[in-house]
Amino acid sequence: MSYTNGLDKPTDYFNTKLYTGNGSTQSITGVGFQPDFTWIKDRDGNRRHYLFDAVRGVYKELNSDDVQAEENKTNSLTNFDSDGFTVSDLGDVNFSGDNFASWNWKANGTGVSNTDGSITSTVSANTTSGFSIVSYTGTGANATVGHGLGVAPNMIINKCRTATQNWATYHSSLGGTKALFLDGDDAETSSVSYFNNTNPTSSVFSVGNSGDTNKSSQTHISYCFAEKKGFSKFKSYVGNGNADGTFIYTGFKPAFVIFKRTSGTQDWGLFDNKRSNYNPVDELIYPNYSLAESGDNANKFDFVSNGFKLRASGQQMNQSGDTYIYMAFAENPFVTSTGIPTVAR
Repeated sequence: MSYTNGLDKPTDYFNTKLYTGNGSTQSITGVGFQPDFTWIKDRDGNRRHYLFDAVRGVYKELNSDDVQAEENKTNSLTNFDSDGFTVSDLGDVNFSGDNFASWNWKANGTGVSNTDGSITSTVSANTTSGFSIVSYTGTGANATVGHGLGVAPNMIINKCRTATQNWATYHSSLGGTKALFLDGDDAETSSVSYFNNTNPTSSVFSVGNSGDTNKSSQTHISYCFAEKKGFSKFKSYVGNGNADGTFIYTGFKPAFVIFKRTSGTQDWGLFDNKRSNYNPVDELIYPNYSLAESGDNANKFDFVSNGFKLRASGQQMNQSGDTYIYMAFAENPFVTSTGIPTVAR
């Protein structure tokens, strides 16, 4: 009997790795693969989020909580290694004695040229896990960009690398007529300028004339995610305003969830299974703020074998009648291809 066509071992493609800073150079091992996209946050300090990828190259950091252009910091992440990465003495990624979280995805190296769109892009794509990193130069006019996934992405996080611009974000639950901003708390916004009122296809995504997604003569980076059974989910839910909150079915035990209220102003939230290794999951990080991790009784989940259950009534995650989008990645599929069920926490 065939139980699933999903990924039996999600940790081959996404993994959270925790470490303690030493204020010097150290290699962070135990990721389980060579990452192509690494996102680092100091859990103890009010320090910025640092995002690195193999297409842009080491040293080059962007901050999800800030609109500033890419910076080249030679004492930040200095190498992508076979089982993790190396950091130097920059306090934002290696402050001595502080606890850090890193979230790591596997793409396909430094990328290759892609001519599927009207703009030629450089693409590092992992079609198995549905993740690609896309770099391109904007034109300032409506255009398409190849993403290399072979299926339409459900979420696209875009940042202009060389100018001060917002992190314009597409989510399939909102569609190509709307955008969110990873660096802010804004509700969904409707404008043709971001994604040209067009949903992505199996080969390209569309951009309008906004500087956030298509600033003329400036380079952009896009992180593209397509849903894969047993590994990732990109949907929406409606809050009920109750501590016995909404249950969200994913088809796997979550390892990582980012969520955002779309029908009103509210911060983004991030939970994972390593910082909170038992239920309820309540060690919250804000992707749009540099704040340290907080244990928040107003915002908490249970991670269960086939999804997550809201366990608080806070407006950030469970306001009655409000809509929220999320992106989730798996610790284990609900049932593997050989019929082995995952166990609950």
